[in-house]
Amino acid sequence: MWDWIKIAVFGVVALFAAIAANWARDLAYQVHALIVMAVAAGLFIWTVRRTGADQAVAAGPRLDEYSDGVIRAGAIATVFWGLAGFLVGVIIALQLAFPQLNLDVLQGFGNFGRLRPLHTSAVIFAFGGNALIMCTFYIVQRTCAARLWGGNLAWFVFWGYQLFIVLAATGYLLGATQSKEYAEPEWYVDLWLTVVWVAFLIVTLGTIVKRKEPHIYVANWFLLSFIITVAMLHVVNNISIPVSLWGSKSVQLFAGVQDAMTQWWYGHNAVGFFLTAGFLGMMYYFVPKQAGRPVYSYKLSIIHFWALIFLYIWAGPHHLHYTALPDWASTLGMVFSVILWMPSWGGMINGLMTLSGAWDKIRTDPIMRMMVISLGFYGMSTFEGPMMSIRAVNSLSHYTDWTIGHVHSGALGWNGMITFAALYYLVPRLWNRERLHSPAAVNWHFWLATIGIVLYAASMWVTGIMEGLMWREVDANGFLVNSFADTVSAKFPMYVVRALGGGLFLGGAIIMAWNLWMTAFGRVRVAAVPTPAE
Repeated sequence: MWDWIKIAVFGVVALFAAIAANWARDLAYQVHALIVMAVAAGLFIWTVRRTGADQAVAAGPRLDEYSDGVIRAGAIATVFWGLAGFLVGVIIALQLAFPQLNLDVLQGFGNFGRLRPLHTSAVIFAFGGNALIMCTFYIVQRTCAARLWGGNLAWFVFWGYQLFIVLAATGYLLGATQSKEYAEPEWYVDLWLTVVWVAFLIVTLGTIVKRKEPHIYVANWFLLSFIITVAMLHVVNNISIPVSLWGSKSVQLFAGVQDAMTQWWYGHNAVGFFLTAGFLGMMYYFVPKQAGRPVYSYKLSIIHFWALIFLYIWAGPHHLHYTALPDWASTLGMVFSVILWMPSWGGMINGLMTLSGAWDKIRTDPIMRMMVISLGFYGMSTFEGPMMSIRAVNSLSHYTDWTIGHVHSGALGWNGMITFAALYYLVPRLWNRERLHSPAAVNWHFWLATIGIVLYAASMWVTGIMEGLMWREVDANGFLVNSFADTVSAKFPMYVVRALGGGLFLGGAIIMAWNLWMTAFGRVRVAAVPTPAE
């Protein structure tokens, strides 16, 4: 009965998408309708064949086993989207250094304006999002001693999220966005993501509710807070009214300074919950596991959680100093940002002190080194951010490349490194391998990524401060000394260094992809005894 319901749903969706493609008023909507039609038609045919075939029912996994198939798929998707996002990042870094590389072909597909939001979303939402979904499904099962709730609902989350990524990415290339700070996809893509995200929450929460372990480990606190808060941020920031059912354009409900305030409430808390709380959930599970030590202070982890969750939600207005936003609102954001430094460092210290008695692992274990350096970059970024929120510092740093260096030291150093370490930890266990294919390659990856991040961040710090100082330099008569073109010309050497740093980071990721592929599908020995549930 359930299969026939699915057949009917897929058939209706495919039919509606075909009609939408025929009546579409713009290219982006037409392409997206064709993608949805192809997916729905494929699912329709697959379900019909599966239902009509006279197959013997194969013995499925025992109910007491974990649902690791979707996690394996998540690991592959994380690596794939990471490589794609890093590659586009290197391309746009080269375009900024060498503008002639902006190729205006196929309606602007190759220019910086289309590729920049593609890079940002590919790294944050495709690479980072898949890493968070994969690790959430792994962690919640192990810490709750329970199989994922909802059966195949976890697979719906995985494939639904991949469809969202494809729709968003093609929308960026075709120019179909809401034209906001983060270039959010259009209304129908947002609706689809909302459905997928709610399913993600249901699977995670359902697993926690049916847990066999009475205690809810702190990693799950962070993961749940990230899922719930991101859902709220997404819905409020993307409230819009479609201009037409057959087009990709929509009208935003907020305008002016209210829209700016809403965007930065969303933007800073996307950093706070998607890129901080979610990855802290990963840190609180994988660092103790790799170190073979318990969390240094469980009490500190709980204090860290509540302080971070309460304070972060107020910090967004500090992005709007010296704008039409009232001073009291931006000052409020500044104050909460400065206070936020303390709980952030509480998490960093808790992670680093977990190595008490196991510091030798930094010398011998490259995966542990990645975890430690990710915590170091987390601490540095969460000090630099509050400092840059102070109005006097912000007057120099805002709108300059210093902000770009700050963002990337956090994104590449904290989010990237902890994700790489998690992948190195997970892949041998998920594919039941005795070890990684090449531990030496992990070491190469570590150094290439670290040097790349340092080159990237340092070059942007130098050029950003130089840029800010050049913008405020005046002569004896009070006139600006430097034109905007002068600052662009002066930044050229640092832009080349940035592209070099990004290239090194990409090179390390390619080595990781090869190493993980050989681990999962090469000739690495299968463990004599299946890896225990951890």
